[in-house]
Amino acid sequence: MDSFFYNIGQGFKNIRRNRMFSIASILTMTTCLFLLGIMYFVVTNLRFMIREAESNVGITVFFYDGTTEEEIDSLRLKIIEMKGVKTVKYIPASDAWESFKKNYLTDPALLESFGDDNPLENSASFEVFFEDVEDHAKLASDILVLPKVRQVNDTRQLVNALSRANRIISIGSSVLIILLLAISLFLISTTISVGVSVRKNEISIMHLIGATDRFIRFPFIVEGITLGIIGAALPIGILYMVYYKVIELLGTKFSVLFSSGLDVVSVNDIFARLSPLLAAIGIGIGFFGSYFTMNKELRRIRHL
Repeated sequence: MDSFFYNIGQGFKNIRRNRMFSIASILTMTTCLFLLGIMYFVVTNLRFMIREAESNVGITVFFYDGTTEEEIDSLRLKIIEMKGVKTVKYIPASDAWESFKKNYLTDPALLESFGDDNPLENSASFEVFFEDVEDHAKLASDILVLPKVRQVNDTRQLVNALSRANRIISIGSSVLIILLLAISLFLISTTISVGVSVRKNEISIMHLIGATDRFIRFPFIVEGITLGIIGAALPIGILYMVYYKVIELLGTKFSVLFSSGLDVVSVNDIFARLSPLLAAIGIGIGFFGSYFTMNKELRRIRHL
């Protein structure tokens, strides 16, 4: 236990001895993780909006004239049993006409000219929505060949655009994440290397009198993990305040967008995933950066 607490104390002493490099590492990691957090906000909300849009992307299924209610019910059961179909909503011709009048016939004189006639009396339909937007094309083709199905109106171009946007966001975010992590790892490694250089003679003597590699390495690992914890805690706090203020601003200044269906991920939901992620990245960079750097430096010292 004495050795354990001694090495922890040495780790904190290393941070004080190399305070300029330690501060530089913390600030660099804070900046990298802050940018990573901002990117996470953007990517998560874009994906959330795309998923919301995908959930509202479906197809409209029309029937042949003279299709009976029993045949429509039978067709609905066949569609809902298909793998990948989430919901099937029946739109009677009367509802289709009422919706058309509300959205397009704003002129009372024009509306009155139709009288009691329903020009859409043969336009009863199903609105079909899917579990996964990727199944859109296949299911639309399968539904088209069912008995009594006259026409299927799909939104293939919108589906392709959403899928393409999802792929671009995934690839772009992955590249940026790897770049930011590499920069943070490099800074931690540099700080540990400086600490080793300052204590090179002391480490050589410890090695000569029988100190194990684990004993020599431990303070530097403590140093790296401590820098990682501080470098992760700072951006988490800053990001929480930034995201909270942005959500508050959107709710007050742009409430019209939210009332029209646009939505974003809540503060609690996004930080339930982001906080552990940034903490793990910070600690991981600190640990692995110091561990591998010390292995390299110890091998170099042995050959001196």
